[in-house]
Amino acid sequence: MVEVVTLGEITCPSGELVLLDGGHLGAWCGDGAPEEIDDPQIPPSADLEVVGRDAEAAARSFDRQPGRRLYDIPLHAVADFTALFDGHCREHGYDASLRRLPGQVPHRERIRRAIAGAEPYVMVCGLPVVPVGGLPTDRRLRVEAADSGDGDWAWIRVAVSDAPVAATRELGHIGVDWARLAFADADALSSWRHEASIDGLADTVFWGRDEEEVAAEFGATRTGTPGDDNFGWLNLPVAVALEKARALQARREAEPERRFAFDFRPHSHHWRVMAGVRASEYDAATIDVGGATILFAMTSVGDGYFPVHVDVDGGGDPVAIRVTIRSEED
Repeated sequence: MVEVVTLGEITCPSGELVLLDGGHLGAWCGDGAPEEIDDPQIPPSADLEVVGRDAEAAARSFDRQPGRRLYDIPLHAVADFTALFDGHCREHGYDASLRRLPGQVPHRERIRRAIAGAEPYVMVCGLPVVPVGGLPTDRRLRVEAADSGDGDWAWIRVAVSDAPVAATRELGHIGVDWARLAFADADALSSWRHEASIDGLADTVFWGRDEEEVAAEFGATRTGTPGDDNFGWLNLPVAVALEKARALQARREAEPERRFAFDFRPHSHHWRVMAGVRASEYDAATIDVGGATILFAMTSVGDGYFPVHVDVDGGGDPVAIRVTIRSEED
């Protein structure tokens, strides 16, 4: 028998849920301008729109992203991408072209448009995220996980109702490269603070083969944190914690044969929920942000692209939203 456990409960006051890589929320702009995101891993990009008499057919057959808008095309690739689309239209006889939008579309607006257009996923900072609309706004929703039998999750799902399942359809895939999933209300994410400290404090911790030797040199002790009992310093002013991290970095560069890793952790929303994740039995935790309860859960298998399905009742309303982690084929 498959063991099903409860990871936590979420709320969705907007009725619109976003399933995405929790580690990439530092690049979430809400209703702001994506162009202003300060992340060296995200190249300057443009958003394009398919226009013309055959726009719908051309966009569908081109099949790069759902709908007629193509998000996060790196600027250095816009010309080649446009030429590829033009060639596709010539080959199929479509009267359509690509128009660059005057600015990139805010991430919150992408979610609204995707749900309104029944699009299965939407690109955000180059990774696919899955939006789901029509969720109840007045009660908590249970998030469950099932053991695959090999120590990993078979699936993680949001239980929406107890109605009989009339049909199941695939929504899309979530792209994950931080090994963690977030289940979050779309409006609440506008209040998310990924790196900025909420209370002006931060931690610096380190671990690894030579951790005791480094601890003796720097006068550090174990933090005693449940699930994360590394050496380091907790609850320091941000500037002081940053100096500790810089000193560790300098020591590692001066002596590369000394093996250890370290983290500088400002007391942000991400730090807070991940502290809960590390301390939890099932590597999952919730946090209240922007009037909603958000849940983070480790995938248990690391990074990847994870398919999302929705079970619906006879009226087409969601019964459960399921993220497959390990299928029978795996």
